[in-house]
Amino acid sequence: MNFQDFIQSISKIENIPLTGESSHIKMVPPFRRALLAKQKQAIKNAKQAGVLALFYPDNNKQTKFVLILRKTYKGVHSAQIAFPGGKLENSDKTLKDTALRETFEEVGVPIETIKIVKKVSQVYIPPSNFYVQPFIAITKNTPAFIKQDDEVEAVLEISLTDFLNDKSLTNKIVKTSYSVDVEVPAFKLNNYVVWGATAMILSEVKDLLKEVL
Repeated sequence: MNFQDFIQSISKIENIPLTGESSHIKMVPPFRRALLAKQKQAIKNAKQAGVLALFYPDNNKQTKFVLILRKTYKGVHSAQIAFPGGKLENSDKTLKDTALRETFEEVGVPIETIKIVKKVSQVYIPPSNFYVQPFIAITKNTPAFIKQDDEVEAVLEISLTDFLNDKSLTNKIVKTSYSVDVEVPAFKLNNYVVWGATAMILSEVKDLLKEVL
C-alpha cells in the first residue's frame, strides 16, 4: 500500500474504539485463555513496558512496519520476534517516552521523526511479569535502521499488505511450562513465526487498520 494513502487513512484511526480482548483472544493459545481471568491481580504488581508498532515508507514509497528478532540469551524472550520497545526506566516520564526511547536505542529511528498515532490495548506477559503498553506510530522518513547489537539479532521490515492478508495467519507448536506441546495461533511474516504477546498486539493493530483502510 502506498504510504501517502496509508497516512490519509490512518488519520481516522484516532476515533476508532479499541478492540482489546476480542482481538487478543484470536491469538491466545488454549492454555493461556484459562489464565486471562486470573491475571488481574498479577497485573497490579507487574513491571511496565512500552513498545511501538512503527509504520514507515520504504524506498518504493510502500508501507511497512518494523519488528525485531531478539538475541539468543538465557531468558524467557530469547530469540523471539518483538516490537521495538522495552521496560520503563526512571528517566522516562511516560510509557510513550519509554517506547520512543527504546525504539531509538534498538533500531536507530530518531525520536523527533516519530509521531504517535494511537495508544492501543495493554497486554500482560505472564512469563516475564510485564504489562506492555503498545502504540501505533508513523515516521514519514524511510529509516536507516541501526540495530542495537547486544539486544537485536535482526531488524525485520514487514510489508503492510502481507500483514493484512489473512494468508499470514498460521499455527505453531510450542512447549508449555508444564512440558506439554500445544498448537498456538500465530502470524507468519518474512518467514518468521510470530506468536504470544506480539501476535496479540498485532491482532488488534490489524483489526483497527482494517476499519480505516
